Amino acid sequence: MSQRIGVARRMSRFAKQPLHESFRHAAEGLFYVLREERNARLHVISALIVLLVSAWLGLSAIEWALIIACIALVFVGEMLNTVVELTIDLIMPDENPLAKCAKDVAAGAILIASFTAAVTGLLVLGPKLWPHIPPLLGLG
Repeated sequence: MSQRIGVARRMSRFAKQPLHESFRHAAEGLFYVLREERNARLHVISALIVLLVSAWLGLSAIEWALIIACIALVFVGEMLNTVVELTIDLIMPDENPLAKCAKDVAAGAILIASFTAAVTGLLVLGPKLWPHIPPLLGLG
């Protein structure tokens, strides 16, 4: 019990740091993921393409909200997947079947988030994009 109290006191010290320090730590985490995780960089590139196409198509406010929510869902999922992987690697440096399962489950979660985002993107962008495809291909 006393060990928990000591940990809680040490953690409360961090809670009293200046707000700009909290933002700096958050930015460091974001940049870490972008620097170290290839899939995160691919998600950013995909998101930029989707945002450009969305702007070109002139989405409604609701459609923008869906697109932005899906982009956020995938990127937050990727960051949480990184947290799971780093934490498991920290506490379990040797290969372990349960560690593998935990990492696989986290990867599966991001797969579901990505699939959901792709389907939502098709539902939102598809009907508006479809009429523009034949002219872009020189067919119409």
